[in-house]
Amino acid sequence: MPALPPPASRFFNPLALWADVAFKTHETLLQAGSVIHLRTERMARAGLTPTAEDLAEMQLMGHEKLAAATESGAAIANQMHSTQFGLVNRAVREWLGSAVALSSLATSVTPTQIATHGRALAGATTRSAATMSQLSSAGARIAQRGLKPIHAKTSANARRLARQRPS
Repeated sequence: MPALPPPASRFFNPLALWADVAFKTHETLLQAGSVIHLRTERMARAGLTPTAEDLAEMQLMGHEKLAAATESGAAIANQMHSTQFGLVNRAVREWLGSAVALSSLATSVTPTQIATHGRALAGATTRSAATMSQLSSAGARIAQRGLKPIHAKTSANARRLARQRPS
């Protein structure tokens, strides 16, 4: 009995990558709601006379958002630079190769030409599909890297503020 191939890694499966992005986004949105609730509650309790701790928390709120957005933007730019542009270029070339193969098949007149151009079209289409899958995976990785600092900060704030909440 032949050995089964190893399972495909989720890091090479576009659907799994996008599912991870969706899960992290959902988790971030839930935690952000909690953080907003806890901070708003704290501001309401402080009223017009916030303590030094309240003021520090309000200032931290702005700094954290700016830091997370900056880190997120840098991660997205870095990931796009390292993978996305090369893949887009390759995808366009593969698509054009498929178009050339299709037009060659359409203008074939002999059975030999039809067979040759049909094989060329099948190969070009397969390469194009593989490149598009890689492009989708790269897009998901860009989203993952951009979401990571925002998710991390939101999660940390949700835990920290929940511990600080007065009974």
